[in-house]
Amino acid sequence: MSCKLEVIKKVLETVANSKGFGRCMKNVKVLSAGDGKCKAQFTVGEEHLNLGGFMHGGFTSTLVDCVSTYALITHKNEPPPGASVDLHVTFLKAAFPGEVVTVDAKTVRAGRKLGFLAVELTKNDGKDIVARAHHTKYFGTVSQ
Repeated sequence: MSCKLEVIKKVLETVANSKGFGRCMKNVKVLSAGDGKCKAQFTVGEEHLNLGGFMHGGFTSTLVDCVSTYALITHKNEPPPGASVDLHVTFLKAAFPGEVVTVDAKTVRAGRKLGFLAVELTKNDGKDIVARAHHTKYFGTVSQ
């Protein structure tokens, strides 16, 4: 297992075991991480659903935020990302309980202060695109 993959798995474990919002990530497994990319996967469960019975858009957005941030952490030796500046998600197809969803994030560009990422969520072994997203992260501390 690569060193970066181990680091990302540790980060995800910390987030998923927190008492905060990140605990919704507890069933997400990192498949690979390195070179500005991160791939994760999970099976849609009851805790991921909206009232319509399919994957909640807020959970989808959380996946985009987290997994793309993990990708950015592995891009060269970027400083730890501070905060999301922009997150745009296009929802293309519903994901239902029992379906396996793969989240594939890659760093498109990382400048001095901002990182730009692209994310795709798929199901059915990549045949169906659930969502596409773009995420911009700010490098640095966030002040009050």
